[in-house]
Amino acid sequence: MTLLAALGLVACGGDQKTPEEPEGPMENAGEKVDEAAEDTGEAAEEAADEADEAVEDAADKTEDAADEAQEETDDGDGE
Repeated sequence: MTLLAALGLVACGGDQKTPEEPEGPMENAGEKVDEAAEDTGEAAEEAADEADEAVEDAADKTEDAADEAQEETDDGDGE
């Protein structure tokens, strides 16, 4: 009986690797959609970063212009 149980365990515990199934057309299409979505996300993030930099540059220029205007106003007071 013990021998029968041991043989049963050996039979069940053998190499259970299954050969990889070839990818079908739907799986290939799904992978391409995933890649496109990832590329789109990366492009959107890059565009947002560039827009953020442009806004910061514009804010800096506006602040500089306001400072210059204030200096001109202060110099023209006659004080």
